Amino acid sequence: MARKIQAIRGMNDILPGQSSVWQYLESTVADVVKSYGYQQIRFPIVENTDLFKRGVGETTDIVEKEMYTFEDRNGESLTLRPEGTASCVRAADQAGLLFNQVQRLWYTGPMFRYERPQKGRYRQFHQIGVEAFGMASADVDAELIVLSARLWKKLGLLEHVELQLNTIGLASEREAYKAALVDYLTAFKDQLDEDSQRRLTTNPLRILDSKDEATQAVLNNAPSLRDFIGEESQAHFERLQAILTANGVPFVINHRLVRGLDYYGKTVFEWVTAHLGAQATVCAGGRYDGLVEQLGGKATPAVGFAMGIERLVLLLETLELIPEEAKASTDVFVVSLGEDAEITSSVLAETLRSELAGVTVLRHCGGGNFKNQMKKANNSGARLTLILGQEEVEQGICQVKDMQTGDQESCQIADIANCVNAKLQLN
Repeated sequence: MARKIQAIRGMNDILPGQSSVWQYLESTVADVVKSYGYQQIRFPIVENTDLFKRGVGETTDIVEKEMYTFEDRNGESLTLRPEGTASCVRAADQAGLLFNQVQRLWYTGPMFRYERPQKGRYRQFHQIGVEAFGMASADVDAELIVLSARLWKKLGLLEHVELQLNTIGLASEREAYKAALVDYLTAFKDQLDEDSQRRLTTNPLRILDSKDEATQAVLNNAPSLRDFIGEESQAHFERLQAILTANGVPFVINHRLVRGLDYYGKTVFEWVTAHLGAQATVCAGGRYDGLVEQLGGKATPAVGFAMGIERLVLLLETLELIPEEAKASTDVFVVSLGEDAEITSSVLAETLRSELAGVTVLRHCGGGNFKNQMKKANNSGARLTLILGQEEVEQGICQVKDMQTGDQESCQIADIANCVNAKLQLN
């Protein structure tokens, strides 16, 4: 017997019982971003490797350790996208959407990183990203954050997440701070965790994100980034705070909050939760004014955020915030006995699908006795079961059974849509 082929570790199937929750989340996001005027963009999952080396940064963990990179038959180095922002910039710039234009874009799809799989963190994971181009002022930073707050409210999550804000200033300000931070941490190198020791020479700002207690203890007396922030960056940050306050969006300033990717500057933010253990961040973003130029385009201000779908689904499930109507369900199950009834039931089911928008109609196919068909009707979770036999066909009627109460009555087949609609409304 041939060995069964399994899914690749860390790359998971999304089964029918789960996909309905994903559809609920994705449709809710689509409704919210559309209300702010953001348009969807789609781009390939495979890109030239240099896109991420230049955009994400060669000394980041993503590029150094986590990318799925391979050579194609022409010897060109290609990479499965590890994040969406660089691809979004590449696609928009290539299509001429960015130069001297304002664009509000969003996207969704799979990303790939080779790392140890754990709950809420996988090798193939899915993100939703929202990006705004051509606007340099703090009001668009605020718009994105207010948009995300509206999404949390619509999902019932607002009281379960916290907004953390920081400014990491201009590139020149960060460079001055990095030098001071490295000078300080070098004296304590032996007390830092292994990753932080490596980052000391590659990406020192990421040390601020370390979860290691000993490293955090060393950082308590480290130079503070806020002492290196200039007037322009500080004014931008204060303006952002004022707009958020005016919109009733509470926040906490976290001076150790940074981004792991090289292209960020000024505003950075995260939405975090206390309900997912170590995987606390459910949405992260910030401003990246230099990325378009870094990738070969004209200098273009930009800001955006990304959220992990797996992590948000896990949070919704953990807090039991998925509405019943969003779960996979059947509204009407159709049972038929006899050849004439099978044909009539097919027409009847199509009538319901045509006249009752949004109603799910599942018709039993493949024959079988009445008992087995009713068992399948029960297992389907349908609210109503329609029963057709030869006698019903001859009389032009259909038996309609309420699966919650067990009540059953006859309805005229010619009026079946009105009859079913009325009973569904009562339920």
